[in-house]
Amino acid sequence: MRFATRAFLWSFLPFAVLLGCSFWSVRTGALSAVREALRSSVRENQVTLAREREQSEFRNTRILRVAAENPALKAGLQLLATERQARDAARRTVEDQLSEICDTIGFDFLAVSSPSGEPLAGVIRRSEGFASLDLQALRLPAKGFFSAQGRIFRVTSVAIAEGQENVGTLAVGERFDLANVAMPAVLLRGGAVMAATAPALQLSQVERSAVEAALRNCPAQSECEPRIGGETYLSVPLDNDSSLPGDGFELRSLRSLDAAAAPVQAVLRDVFLTAGLTALAGAFGLGAFSSRSIVRPLATVVARLRESGRTGVLPEFPSGQQGVREIRELTDSFNHAADSIREGQDRLVRAYVEFVSSLASALDARDPYTAGHSLRVSEYACAIARAMNVPSAEQEIIRVGALLHDIGKIGISDVVLQKPGRLTPEEEALIRQHPVIGRKILECVQGFDAYLPVVELHHENWDGGGYPRGLKGEETPRTARIVKVADAYDAMTSDRPYRRGMQHDEAVRILEQNAGTQLDAAAVRAFVTLGDIAKRPATGEEPILDSLHHLAAAVRSRVTEEIRT
Repeated sequence: MRFATRAFLWSFLPFAVLLGCSFWSVRTGALSAVREALRSSVRENQVTLAREREQSEFRNTRILRVAAENPALKAGLQLLATERQARDAARRTVEDQLSEICDTIGFDFLAVSSPSGEPLAGVIRRSEGFASLDLQALRLPAKGFFSAQGRIFRVTSVAIAEGQENVGTLAVGERFDLANVAMPAVLLRGGAVMAATAPALQLSQVERSAVEAALRNCPAQSECEPRIGGETYLSVPLDNDSSLPGDGFELRSLRSLDAAAAPVQAVLRDVFLTAGLTALAGAFGLGAFSSRSIVRPLATVVARLRESGRTGVLPEFPSGQQGVREIRELTDSFNHAADSIREGQDRLVRAYVEFVSSLASALDARDPYTAGHSLRVSEYACAIARAMNVPSAEQEIIRVGALLHDIGKIGISDVVLQKPGRLTPEEEALIRQHPVIGRKILECVQGFDAYLPVVELHHENWDGGGYPRGLKGEETPRTARIVKVADAYDAMTSDRPYRRGMQHDEAVRILEQNAGTQLDAAAVRAFVTLGDIAKRPATGEEPILDSLHHLAAAVRSRVTEEIRT
């Protein structure tokens, strides 16, 4: 993404997000207020319905208590209890009395049951009069909703007493009409919809199933917000009185929150659309202008810095260029910093070259027999690395590491280092310390970290019998394994005070014998394929100045790379 685009987005998007969050907060607050107002209205209706139900039950109870004292009704109940042979005739007598009472007080059905709850007789109002109830299917609650012959009634009951004895129960019912509920509601029985008055519900089979599925997740006696037909409804329990377990009658309100909030949402949408588009247009223009004034000079700076990254040459910006004052100050400060970095880079390169030159000169000055050893090992190792197709960056580490691989011998006494005869075990242990000494010398110098494994581990054996750590196989870095082969070959083919150097063929034979034990077999095979490149006699007269030039170039390249980073 272009810098100009990013600058514009960073100046425009925060305002747009802030505006959107503000509108969302206002909309959420308004809709919450509408929902809370709707809840308050439903709760008020709930309280009103409960009060009306209590008044109706109180009135019906008073009437039932008077009817329960009817002597003819009590006599009929006694007749039903005593006349087992004429039970049907006695039931018809009681039903006649119930029809007369029911017609007098204006109820829709009236029934009596034994003290144990067994239905004894009952009548229900029809258009042509009263009809007997089917007692076989009759399950009569003491209070609440009751379904009989396809109709729903609200039941109230009182006990019929004869002295101190309870001789039965008298239950009266009024037909329940959901249309009389002063709000959209739904009547459920066992989770199934019996009736509904919600305007948005036509009670088709699909919609009935949707209502049942949505309300099934509503906790009993608790309000909830089910989703029905893509709308959110508020459902509050209005009445679920039923003394018969399993009947599951429940009356719940069903008010559409979306429909109630729709007018408010329409107003908010119009207001937000007008105000939001105006604000966004203003923010767009301001963001475009601001980003344009900032991006142009910054784009120039970035382009010059990218070019500097490709070439490695620090750029110099023209002084007093036009643009934002802070950017002018930035470019001037960068010019000063670039000058200081260039000067420091030159000093650092010179210091590295002088340091490495001193180390190499000091090492070669210790023993005339080993003069040029490091340079030859470096050349052999680089040839092996090229034959093994080692990446160029790793080849450079091998080249410089090989030049420095014996730098730790500076810390070994000349008496031990130049001893013409066989070394004692103590002297041998002292000689074996030179890789560790070399690492300690170089690890304190910045820029030599990559060469430390070669300096420390070039005497490790493939079978783990080497020193100083006893590493096995590929635990030793490849750079150190390659330098070990080159070091071994040059040591065998160079003259020493106590022996003459071997011929090339004999040295190669020994390398092959130790491949896979002391030496890396792959590195040995690569060396053998070099042919005559290694047959050059070791005179000890190779100039070390060329190697120092190579090393200085490598250090300069590394320092430049670090400065870029």
